Amino acid sequence: MIRITELRLPLDHAPGALRSAVLSRLGIADAALAELSVFRRAWDARKRSAVVLIYTVDCRLAEGADAAELLARHRDDGQIRPSPDTGYRFVAQAPLDFQAGGASRPVVVGFGPCGLFAALVLAQMGLKPLVLERGKAVRERTQDTWGLWRQGRLDPESNVQFGEGGAGTFSDGKLWSQISDPRHLTRKVLAEFIAAGAPQEIGWIAKPHIGTFRLVGVVEKMRATITALGGQVRFGERVVDLLIDEGGPAGASGTPRRQLRGLTLASGETIRTEHVVLAPGHSARDTFAMLHARGVAMQAKPFSVGFRIEHPQGLIDRARFGPNAGNPILGAADYKLVHHAGNGRSVYSFCMCPGGTVVAATSEAGRVVTNGMSQYSRNQRNANAGIVVAITPEDYRSDPGGQGAVNPLDGIAFQRQWEARAYALGGQNYQAPAGLVGDFIAGRHGRALAKDFGSVQPSYQPGVTLTDLADPAQPSLPLAVLAAIREALPAFERQIKGFAMPDAVLTGVETRTSSPLRMPRGKLDLQSLNVRGLYPAGEGAGYAGGIMSAGVDGIEVAERLALAVLNRIALCG
Repeated sequence: MIRITELRLPLDHAPGALRSAVLSRLGIADAALAELSVFRRAWDARKRSAVVLIYTVDCRLAEGADAAELLARHRDDGQIRPSPDTGYRFVAQAPLDFQAGGASRPVVVGFGPCGLFAALVLAQMGLKPLVLERGKAVRERTQDTWGLWRQGRLDPESNVQFGEGGAGTFSDGKLWSQISDPRHLTRKVLAEFIAAGAPQEIGWIAKPHIGTFRLVGVVEKMRATITALGGQVRFGERVVDLLIDEGGPAGASGTPRRQLRGLTLASGETIRTEHVVLAPGHSARDTFAMLHARGVAMQAKPFSVGFRIEHPQGLIDRARFGPNAGNPILGAADYKLVHHAGNGRSVYSFCMCPGGTVVAATSEAGRVVTNGMSQYSRNQRNANAGIVVAITPEDYRSDPGGQGAVNPLDGIAFQRQWEARAYALGGQNYQAPAGLVGDFIAGRHGRALAKDFGSVQPSYQPGVTLTDLADPAQPSLPLAVLAAIREALPAFERQIKGFAMPDAVLTGVETRTSSPLRMPRGKLDLQSLNVRGLYPAGEGAGYAGGIMSAGVDGIEVAERLALAVLNRIALCG
């Protein structure tokens, strides 16, 4: 197979134009090309009046055509190369008589994207994992989530953060990532989603997404695959303690490692195991506290906080695509924005959801958290995105000006502080505080504030309270964060006309952009630096940021765990 990259065609090109372009680029007759397949299709909208589609295609030559000669002829063309092998190969396979019991059975804690793919790959390698998920199965969880959105009734164990599919289930279902992927593991993630019922197009469009409703069915089918392969998934099972032997051998870093022996559940049950994928997600705050108390290595890390901003989706479409707005190939437009503020803060758009809604994403009583969500159609009236500001551990340490490492749990306390403030500003009923961009930029307060929303109606459920987001006496976020966002919005207007429109809506607060801590692990074996057998993984452990990167991390951790288990079996056998 031969791959051609950067093949550019007009947005409205004829159906046969792609094949003609391939033939011209390779300099071959039509009879010499047996088949071509689109590996990727993106678009370039820098010239809005002339949007260009950019293809990467794989070509199979007809029998008798000399691929080696053709490649040699184009050896100076960096865009014509042999197609890489993107197939996935398992690193190990359990023997047929492998027993999924006793200390050998691996356990996966958490069933978000990372835990889902870790469990799936372990099951495919024959290791029959046990999955423990504190929340409910995805359909029951969906009902509980709607209970918060429609009735203001929160279930702390079944919500946007906790339950089958993790936080990614109630999102835009974005399936792209900027991670380095030399092994093409993202192709494995996409292939498994497609096998479970996701649209075929996610395998080749540049920015694939599934959407919440479709993700529900996909996740269910993937769970069914895991169980059919001998795995087990238990819902409503919260891990409350680790069983650890002291004095284990040192790891590769030279740090002494204690040995994991098992887990204790909230029910009181003890599960004996020496191999655990720990994928709790970024909001498992009680789990983080337990791990910290047990001495599991962890460190504070940067994250970001801010608001959700909403505009009419049509405004974003016109700003990005001009006269091509509404073209079905382009779909609903997205954006990615960054501004470096004068106070040294970086402001950027986060988790942009075209044609979507702002959703309630708290997992704790008495707190308000926002997130964004889209369905597959992306046909809702508003576009929304997080407008967030990067903060560092020094910003949130509990002992300002202190020396030494920041307590890794201080970031959680910081998040809780502003989530509780949002709950109070919203009216203490899970409504969110919101304000107009015009008021926010102008710095208006009190009676000068708008009394009602304008052309942009907020989509957040269970509702919003129009308030002063930047009241100096009771600000919704740290003053430095507010100042940075106030400066950034007019700067973003220069990139997207209408972005700073006075009627655009800011809804607070967005605090869970990523985990506030990281659990360091070995570079080669991916085990905790000081607890052998514990594999911190995914967003909660600080190693991913989105569905794709979390899925890839789950695969890599599962591979290391499988090698550890099966090597031990081989040695013992």
